[in-house]
Amino acid sequence: MKKEKNWTDVMHMPWSELGKGIYVKILNIDEETGSYTRLLKFDAGAETKEVSVHDFWEEAFIIKGTIIDESIGAEVREGSYVCRAPGTKHGPFRSPNGCLIIEFTYR
Repeated sequence: MKKEKNWTDVMHMPWSELGKGIYVKILNIDEETGSYTRLLKFDAGAETKEVSVHDFWEEAFIIKGTIIDESIGAEVREGSYVCRAPGTKHGPFRSPNGCLIIEFTYR
């Protein structure tokens, strides 16, 4: 189960680098299942190379910026939301101008 947390100043939490120009802040995680809530940040020009497929539900909301999801051939803008079922292919991704996303996963 995720831990209960009161208001937390996430602006002062450190970013961890996932790849060149791609960063993550884990806001909460269920240590037993691996379900998490996280912020994902792409610097301008950052990109991934792989198609992603996982065995859990995932929701994402673009807080700021845009990202291109090559699996759908579209640029997705700030304010957009997605809910992906297990097994849904998505990516690779690239962000010409940078992007900030919040993600929630359920296992």
